[in-house]
Amino acid sequence: METKTAKILDGKALAAKIHQELSSRIRESQAKIGRPPGLAVLMVGDNPASAAYVRNKERACAKVGIASFGKHFQAETTQKELEEVIAALNQDEQVDGILVQLPLPDHLDAVTLLHQIDPDKDADGLHPVNLGRLVRGEAGLRSCTPAGVMRLLQEYEIPLKGKQAVVVGRSILVGKPMALMLLEADATVTIAHSRSQDLSAITKNADILIAAAGRPGLITADMVKPGAVVVDVGMNRITDASGNSRLVGDVDLESTAGVAEFITPVPGGVGPMTVALLLENTVTSYFRKVGS
Repeated sequence: METKTAKILDGKALAAKIHQELSSRIRESQAKIGRPPGLAVLMVGDNPASAAYVRNKERACAKVGIASFGKHFQAETTQKELEEVIAALNQDEQVDGILVQLPLPDHLDAVTLLHQIDPDKDADGLHPVNLGRLVRGEAGLRSCTPAGVMRLLQEYEIPLKGKQAVVVGRSILVGKPMALMLLEADATVTIAHSRSQDLSAITKNADILIAAAGRPGLITADMVKPGAVVVDVGMNRITDASGNSRLVGDVDLESTAGVAEFITPVPGGVGPMTVALLLENTVTSYFRKVGS
């Protein structure tokens, strides 16, 4: 008997397509506007994973024609210094998007810093004003990872209206905004988390299953409804016995691919979409500001 295997939701390919679209929009408008869009990424300390993410974002900016105003601070930088930098960037006409790369050193308060960012320059879409706009169904900058998931589902013409969607994870970064976006698309949404009783019984009801708990291999084949769409938001670095490290998701891809109809790989699924939507938020802010 032939073994069925899930179709891949290719975030890498879709991200490349979005990059191309943004690049041509910027090229067409830049002469008229007189400057490119600008993104400022603030990084504090020398966390190697953060440094890799920031490099990746800056490369992506260069590819589409967004100017990078990256600032790298010593680990001992104070809260006040960072707040002053954000205040200056809020006023800077060249800068359309601002984001603070997490995690920050322990002595800094990330939430307070986020609150200092002008909501219309909030490239990550995480400011309370933008989350409030999402709750109310109003236009605003959307949280990049869940917005990237929605775009991926749209690209593959996966119907959401009236479907049972389960989001595993309730973080403000992914789980909560993800649930709101699915609700906005007329799905029936359940949010499950580490304290949910009988997680498997909940996930087996899902036509659309979004795993965003940050626990490697949490979702196994027996937890997935046959023919479901499985989106793996997890990004977990694990090290094997011989010291080699690799990136895995929250879903056991190998077993689950035999049950699901569509699945996202890790890496190459949601990750590239997060960066693409970050660039898109910056460009949206740019066009809104210049009124074109």
